Amino acid sequence: MNLKQRLEAIEADISLLAFDAIANAANAPLQMGGGVDGAIRRKAGIEMENDLRKIGRCAPGDAIITKGYRLAAKHVIHTVAPMWNSGHSEKQKDELLASCYGNALRLASENGLLTIAFPAIGTGIYGWPPDRASQIAFSTVVNHLRFNALPERVIFCCFSRSDLDRYLTLIHSPDA
Repeated sequence: MNLKQRLEAIEADISLLAFDAIANAANAPLQMGGGVDGAIRRKAGIEMENDLRKIGRCAPGDAIITKGYRLAAKHVIHTVAPMWNSGHSEKQKDELLASCYGNALRLASENGLLTIAFPAIGTGIYGWPPDRASQIAFSTVVNHLRFNALPERVIFCCFSRSDLDRYLTLIHSPDA
């Protein structure tokens, strides 16, 4: 399977997808938030909340994995983006956001997961410019897929048509 066959972009509610894993844009204290995080956690149920309370914290750029519980997805990989208006330099922020994707992909590979869907991490309340965030996400995913057999498929799950168009353009670019 070539690289382009391993990438997909869809417009959907990530909390409804039945893949091996979905990524969650969590916050550092792993407390229920709004947006993607709230939708995933409400549908997953109290079991996920109990797991996340036991774990307690996830630093920006890191990722942790839980079962999907009541979700259609088997697992959820929770990752924390840096806030765009944080005190980090732009280079540090870019590296931390890339680490969100890289660490999630590493966990997917280590756990033998064939498919993972990512939301546009950091582009909601954390304020990341969508063009910059999608470029970092895409580059990190492509780099991982070039050197790793797993996951076999990565899906960029977009909440809006503009995000979908952004990812489709990247997937169909000569760089993919």
